[in-house]
Amino acid sequence: MSIFRFKRFEVINEKSAMKVNTDGVLLGASMTLTPTDRRLLDIGTGTGTIALMAAQRLSALSDVTSDLPGWPVISPDSGGTGHKICINAVDIDEASATEAAVNFANSPWPDILVARHASLDEYASSDEGREYDLIFSNPPYFEESLNAPELRRNNARHTSTGLSYREILDFASSRLSDEGRVSLVLPSETEAALCRHARMDGLHLFRIIRVKTVPRKEPSRIIAEFSRRRTDAVKEETLIIQNEGKYTEMYLSLMHDFYLFA
Repeated sequence: MSIFRFKRFEVINEKSAMKVNTDGVLLGASMTLTPTDRRLLDIGTGTGTIALMAAQRLSALSDVTSDLPGWPVISPDSGGTGHKICINAVDIDEASATEAAVNFANSPWPDILVARHASLDEYASSDEGREYDLIFSNPPYFEESLNAPELRRNNARHTSTGLSYREILDFASSRLSDEGRVSLVLPSETEAALCRHARMDGLHLFRIIRVKTVPRKEPSRIIAEFSRRRTDAVKEETLIIQNEGKYTEMYLSLMHDFYLFA
C-alpha cells in the first residue's frame, strides 16, 4: 500500500486520481486561516491532503467558541475545545472521495472532516446554501495541453473534462461569508485571467505567492487568495523551494509542521 507520511497524519495515496503533490501541499501550508474560520470547503480533494493540513492548522490556533448547530465539534485532543468547525471535501471521482474518507477517519481530526463523492454542481444543490469562511482547491489546469492518457487523471487535471477555476470562483462568489476567502494554486501563466474572472465575480485579490523552484527561474506556480473586500495593497510574496541543491530556509520553515524532513 502506498502511504505518504506527514508529521501528524498519514495519507493513503493509492486509489485517488491525483496523488499527493507539491502544489497541494504548498496550498495547504500557506493559505490564510484564521481562528474564526468555521466552515471550510475543499473542492477536488483527491487524497484529502489539503483538508487534513487545514484541520491540523486550525487545531493549533487559539480556541474560539461558537454555537453553530449541526456542525461537529473539534476533538479535545486536537488542540482546541468548543471550537465548532467542519471541513467538507468533495471530489467528482468516487475512488478519490472514498480514499479521502479513509484518510480522514484515520487522522487525529475525524469529527471535523467530511468527504463526499459529488461534482461541484451536485454538491451545490445539496448543501442548503451554506456559506463558507474558506473555499480552497488545487484545481485542474491543463486547458490547452495534450490529454493525459488515463481517463481518471484526465478528469482530475483538465478543465475540458472537469472542474475549472472559473467554476470555483463562480461558486465562491455566492457562497463566501462576508469575511470569507477563496484560495487557489495554479500555474503562474493563469494569473491575469484568474484575477480578471475573479473581479467579474466581485472577488478581489488580497494575497499572492509566486512560487519558484530555484532562484534563477521564473515563477511556475501562484497561490492566489481572494475575498469580497477590496484591499489598498495586495500582499505579494515569493517562495523559492530550492537553492544550490538544497531546500531553502523559507520552504523548510513553511513545511516544518508537516514534512518529516523539516
